[in-house]
Amino acid sequence: MKILVTGGCGYIGAHTIIDLLDKGYEVVCIDNLSRSKSFVPDRIREVAGKDFTQFRIDLRDLPKLRTVLHDHQDIQGIIHFAAFKSVSESTRIPLIYYDNNLNANINILRIADEYQIKHFILSSSCSVYGNVQELPVKEDTPMSMPESPYGWTKLLSEEMIRAHAPNTETKCIALRYFNPVGAHPGGMIGEIPFSTPENLVPNITRTAIGLQDAITVHGTDYPTRDGSCVRDYVHVMDIAEAHRLALEYSMRKVDTDTRTMEVFNLGSGTGISVLELIHAFERVSDMRLSYTLGPRREGDVVAIYADNTKAKEVLGWECSRNIDDMMSTAWKWEQQMQKEGLSG
Repeated sequence: MKILVTGGCGYIGAHTIIDLLDKGYEVVCIDNLSRSKSFVPDRIREVAGKDFTQFRIDLRDLPKLRTVLHDHQDIQGIIHFAAFKSVSESTRIPLIYYDNNLNANINILRIADEYQIKHFILSSSCSVYGNVQELPVKEDTPMSMPESPYGWTKLLSEEMIRAHAPNTETKCIALRYFNPVGAHPGGMIGEIPFSTPENLVPNITRTAIGLQDAITVHGTDYPTRDGSCVRDYVHVMDIAEAHRLALEYSMRKVDTDTRTMEVFNLGSGTGISVLELIHAFERVSDMRLSYTLGPRREGDVVAIYADNTKAKEVLGWECSRNIDDMMSTAWKWEQQMQKEGLSG
């Protein structure tokens, strides 16, 4: 069975292709490499031990996109990752996020209709919820407004699909993942930074390897287990597997007359605090990390984590890798990047 993966050379996309190839799927990948590196396709092949077809195309170029599908009319499913994802960048230059993320989404939905592709998985984000008032976050938790243009593009992409679903034969699923971390266990592929990382785990590994002096824990007086903020971290390979399981669930469905978009949260169900994450890194690396305890940061919520009951019951998915797995693979990849001269 042949699957189209858009943005397949990005962080989660690359790990998903590896998982698909490992499970016997054929893969066609479309990625313009604007947020990836030219070596990634070959690295995926090396890690997976299998080949796949790669096209360097921008999804906003509909004629070129149609050319790919014309030559691969046996594609049966789409997993759509391709999007810009930096929250801070989206606040500085929002128009490129609306242009890139929304027009790519429109075109890939058009293609699914034109070539009668029956299964469509959107890689969405927990950012669509905004600052929620209830924990854990369920799929039907009332949303507040997204906090960034990036979050809005994910929410609007979902809304496009929800409006489109009653008019198409394509079964559509949106996966709202929380914080992807870690890397492939072989340490040969992981997240590649394109600017100063915004997220905690890359800052931890960059501090450990000497690329920055220290990290700051923003707030230690929150009403949590240890006073630091709690977030929901999920190993990237677990998220990759969830995308495949969602695809397989779509293929098993017989209720083809139910033309609505289904939504699933991908999270741990409990959450991990900032200090727990730091201590986990120290444990698996057997080194002390340089960090300082600072005041609360404006805009940070106390805690957010997912209720993953629906994904467990319907998709048969749950996190199989723990906090030590997340930190050990992230550290292994950071060391590999340093060795290859990819960090900086």
